[in-house]
Amino acid sequence: MSHGQAVALMVAVTLMWSIAGVVTRHLEHARSFEVTFWRSFFTALSLLAILPAVQGRAVFRKVIRGGTPFWISGLCWACMFTAFMVALTLTSVANVLVTMAAGPLLTAVIARIFIGHRIAARTAVAIAAAGCGIAYMYGNQLAEGGLTGSLVAMLVPLASAVNWTLTQHSHAQGHDIDLVPAVLVGAVISSLASLPLAMPFEASAHDLGLLALLGLVQLAIPCSLAVLCARVLKAPEIALLALLEVIFGIVLAWWGAGEAPTGTVLVGGVLVIGALVFNELMGWKRNP
Repeated sequence: MSHGQAVALMVAVTLMWSIAGVVTRHLEHARSFEVTFWRSFFTALSLLAILPAVQGRAVFRKVIRGGTPFWISGLCWACMFTAFMVALTLTSVANVLVTMAAGPLLTAVIARIFIGHRIAARTAVAIAAAGCGIAYMYGNQLAEGGLTGSLVAMLVPLASAVNWTLTQHSHAQGHDIDLVPAVLVGAVISSLASLPLAMPFEASAHDLGLLALLGLVQLAIPCSLAVLCARVLKAPEIALLALLEVIFGIVLAWWGAGEAPTGTVLVGGVLVIGALVFNELMGWKRNP
């Protein structure tokens, strides 16, 4: 794959990731943990078909022999899958996506605390700016009595930060984690954990069709394609391109479901995303 093809594919990946919000807004009866269960279930089902076709039956041996870091990674994915869908039922799409955008900067903080990675000056500035953006958003929501969804959404970048830090540390120790089978494990854990809370089922056939679409098109396919892109693109490129998910997701929810972002989210989003863009561009300029 050429660099240009990888960039185009990564843009397509972010577009697929971004459909979760607008699709969720068109559900008829499914709510909260039932939404989480069905999306995770259909993701696992899709990956059970995709992974053997791409990696062969050896992928199942990777799951069985994965080891502790692999299974912790699977738990992190499960937390992300569950918290993301529950947060979408509690707060706006824009709020969830902007909160998730803080993930790379949270990763820098957690990697500094737990494995001693040095934080560059530009990253420290970016973390401070992003922190101001999140604090501004959360402060206004607390005043309005609507903070629950934002706190649930914050579990997504926190779990992501733990996952990437664990992966990086394991790689440094000579133990690589194959993230795609870990996604499968996460989907299975998420569906099993949310099943008791999802009962009794209320999803209509229309809802099941949309949630199957999310499982296949919004998670299983793009997560597999993102791994291919990571073999060609550098980390700063992927981080910057991944921000398109926030833009695409907000626009789609606005256009497809009439959910206009509030001024608070827009201001906080500019601070968070601007901080990340600044950090990645400065890092890219320093180490082209």
